[in-house]
Amino acid sequence: MRIGDLATATGASARSLRYYEEQGLLASERSSGGQRHYPESAVERVTLIQSLLAAGLSSSTIHDVLPCITEEAIRTPWLAERLRSELSRVEDQISSLHRTRDILAGLVEHYAV
Repeated sequence: MRIGDLATATGASARSLRYYEEQGLLASERSSGGQRHYPESAVERVTLIQSLLAAGLSSSTIHDVLPCITEEAIRTPWLAERLRSELSRVEDQISSLHRTRDILAGLVEHYAV
């Protein structure tokens, strides 16, 4: 499957797919003309990468956890701890945003005409 086909199948831009490949998250083979060719399984992998990005994980964290997620045989307690750590980080960010919202709401109430 060529990069345009994978982009269409996943909704990811070709630029995103090239980025995933640069980060070691996605692999392709090159044709003699230099075009990228992806296996059919790349659709599922890109969908997983998009889900992990949407969950707030960085591409470097995804690089670390992806093998454990995709290969059940190598899952260890480390994966659960790493994901819990990421969840805690996101929860801290949410708490900070709630405080920011409360401050802004107070400013709006105080200064809005």
